[in-house]
Amino acid sequence: MPSLSGERSPGEPLKNGNSLIDSLPVRQRKGVLALCDRVDIALGTVLCKAGEPFQYVYFPISGSVSLMRSHHGRDPLETESVGSEGMLGAVLVLNINRAFQSGVVQTPCVALRMTGARMRAALKNQPALFRALQRYLYVVLSELPQTASCINFHDVGNRLAKSLLQAHDRSPSDQLSLTHQRLADMLGVQRGAVTIAAIKLQREEIIRYSRGRITILDRKRLEESSCGCYNESLNNYSAIFS
Repeated sequence: MPSLSGERSPGEPLKNGNSLIDSLPVRQRKGVLALCDRVDIALGTVLCKAGEPFQYVYFPISGSVSLMRSHHGRDPLETESVGSEGMLGAVLVLNINRAFQSGVVQTPCVALRMTGARMRAALKNQPALFRALQRYLYVVLSELPQTASCINFHDVGNRLAKSLLQAHDRSPSDQLSLTHQRLADMLGVQRGAVTIAAIKLQREEIIRYSRGRITILDRKRLEESSCGCYNESLNNYSAIFS
């Protein structure tokens, strides 16, 4: 996902790695950062539950958070993931303090954490933050029909490549801690379908898979294996900061 921190001006504080906060003017960025704690969050940690208020909001720096939705006793389906391009809890900009979906750490995460109460106050006192989150929420909503189209029109192999690219964008290395079952949950398909698609990528020497760890061997060819939704999503998020 986009990383737009760029070069800093003399006297400007170092940017933290979350694109939303890094896009703020220096004074407002300092104000927001003063309200945050930097936290390391383990794989599988539940950060919010559907229907419950946000105790904290999170601005990921590395790693990612899956937004999961359950339906009539079926296994949860990932509808969205959040990385350093965004935040968990953006609906507070709509003055709604209730999670629509559960947020679960998909890959070990470093994030800036702020209490929900502080976030609501910051939205009143930091107009640049309010505007940035409005744009971010618009892009998140625009991604929903694109995701639905992707699920209906693109095969599992294309969608797997897209998910691996997004995970790679949010990882500090070429090694991703993702099991076939975790990928199946992300894509909303049976584990066997993911296994077949992953074997194909491995045979083509695009990835290497072993015991829940996927290594990206050829990023360029992985991009070629993905559907066009990856680049569309990348462009959508980049537009927030243009």
